[in-house]
Amino acid sequence: MPESHLPAGAARPNLPEYSVSELSQAVKRNIESDFGHVRVRGEVSGFKRHTSGHCYLSLKDADAVLDAVIWRPLAQRLSLKPKDGMEVVCTGRMTTYASRSKYQLVIEAVELAGIGALLKMLEERRKKLAAEGLFDDSRKRPLPYLPEVIGVVTSPTGAVIRDILHRLRDRFPRHVLVWPVPVQGENAAAAVAAAIEGFNALKPGGDVPRPDLLIVARGGGSLEDLMAFNEEIVVRAAAASQIPLISAVGHETDTTLIDFASDRRAPTPTAAAEMAVPVRIDLVADLQSHTLRVANALTRFLEERRMRVEGLARGLPDPRTLLENAQQRLDDRAERLALGLVQLLRFGRERLGHLPERLSQGFARLLEQRRLRLENLTGRLESHRLSHDNILKRGYALARDAAGAVVISAKAVLPGAELGLEFHDGRVAVRAEGGGRKPARKPGSKPDQGSLL
Repeated sequence: MPESHLPAGAARPNLPEYSVSELSQAVKRNIESDFGHVRVRGEVSGFKRHTSGHCYLSLKDADAVLDAVIWRPLAQRLSLKPKDGMEVVCTGRMTTYASRSKYQLVIEAVELAGIGALLKMLEERRKKLAAEGLFDDSRKRPLPYLPEVIGVVTSPTGAVIRDILHRLRDRFPRHVLVWPVPVQGENAAAAVAAAIEGFNALKPGGDVPRPDLLIVARGGGSLEDLMAFNEEIVVRAAAASQIPLISAVGHETDTTLIDFASDRRAPTPTAAAEMAVPVRIDLVADLQSHTLRVANALTRFLEERRMRVEGLARGLPDPRTLLENAQQRLDDRAERLALGLVQLLRFGRERLGHLPERLSQGFARLLEQRRLRLENLTGRLESHRLSHDNILKRGYALARDAAGAVVISAKAVLPGAELGLEFHDGRVAVRAEGGGRKPARKPGSKPDQGSLL
């Protein structure tokens, strides 16, 4: 019976029989053989990074969805990070995943679907950062005229660092610190930002000198190659740098977002070195020129002052004549002073000759005035009967001791002391039988014991 007339569901003995694994492997070989290297355009959807480092995503268009994977080694080197909604062109190879019965694209390269899409994304990012004020001119700092230490953030093995060092050596040798970073790939942006922040974190006067100026540089390349310098983390680090920063990324026609945030943009790394330091030979020549100008100006100044002094001197009288006139006046004054002194002495002698007579007359007048005043006071006492004699006439007596001093207290009289009593008509000598005080006891004598009777 022909096979076409076999009942439905009947076995076809002429068809080969496969196991599930064999069939899966056959499909895998066919797909990988027919689509060993393809470019696929689509919109990124469901992008996620696994803890293993692999990235999984889907590419879709209006009618279909294609699963894709980016293995970890390549994911670390990608300059363009896929994001949901981004239209990209992925280059890779098709394969199958037998455990899930599906086919997928193993991505080897990712680029935006057309330069216009990449530029649109960068423009949107630029506007966002500009709105935050990161690109304002007021934030930009002036570059130091002659920095002592220059920090360079770049690849340590490329031609860029050699160009910078060579140019600095030619113009004005400076101390250069190089912070090595990758300038392309997935980790490049984080490394560049960390280098800028690391230089800023150095303390002045520490073991590692803090740079006075930073240069962030890399050579030219495609727009995708320069994407690390368009990342927000790099732009924000450049804007936050307290050390003045020069960006020198790519060639003259290349523009990255770090250029807007830096304090100065250089068209090339070599130009950045030229901006960093002046030409030493030019400085020496300029210094010599200024020195010569100062010397010439000083010479002209002194010559002008000399001519002015000479002009003023012509209007002044002869100094010798001035001295002679002054000397003559001095002699005249000295002669007049001597004559005046002689007259003064003569006048003094005349006045001093009458002085003794005037002193004697004055003293006599003073004594007469005192005598008259005393008589006046005596008369006043007599008129009131208060004179010495009148008091004694009233029965009073004045006691005097042997020396003639007036005794005014009985305590001052010793027993046996001789006294004189003065009455108004004479004096009487008496001896004190008692006294106001006892005589002092001699040393060693016994005190009086008195009488018991």
